[in-house]
Amino acid sequence: MDVSQTEKTEESRTCLHIKLYHPQQSVQSMYRLLPLGRRLKHPAEDPLRLGRDAEACTFVLNDSRVSRKQLALQAFRTAHSSQLYFLVQNLSQRGSLAVNSADLGYLQWAQLPDKALLRFAGYELLLCQEPGEAKDSFEVQFEVAHMSPCQEVGLGIPCRSPVMDTGLQPSLYPNNSGHSQGPLEMDESCLSTGLFS
Repeated sequence: MDVSQTEKTEESRTCLHIKLYHPQQSVQSMYRLLPLGRRLKHPAEDPLRLGRDAEACTFVLNDSRVSRKQLALQAFRTAHSSQLYFLVQNLSQRGSLAVNSADLGYLQWAQLPDKALLRFAGYELLLCQEPGEAKDSFEVQFEVAHMSPCQEVGLGIPCRSPVMDTGLQPSLYPNNSGHSQGPLEMDESCLSTGLFS
């Protein structure tokens, strides 16, 4: 019997690529607790939390400027699609979280487009989604960006710090595919289904 007929084909997983940048970054200290360059599997039903507290967060930034619990990423599917989408929620009471050009206050959330820039505490995180077929889990991969992601050509997201004028017109949510363009109100159904518990 052919081996290919007996092996179960594993579904490809959606991968959330996260490029991190901070003007004062040092891989040895700020990012030393992150699994840089490796793809890690994460259950789709569990929020992925990023912050300073190793017990409360899935991934840890070793930086006192970062909140104990900074943000949560939650995967979800719509009724008419098998694709995974992601929500981001600001878990920090100390400051806002910018999603592209929209600020999220404490416990506010927004749906992420396929490519999004998150900013908090001097950090810039460029999130890019690579689609997959698996419904029960996704992968996450962290990398260090050596220059500010908001200066990346074609991203079209205005930066808060001065950058060289490229002559490009800023446009929010490139390749948006109909995703929300700003903070959304928390729906009671999210609370009852335990979306962020």
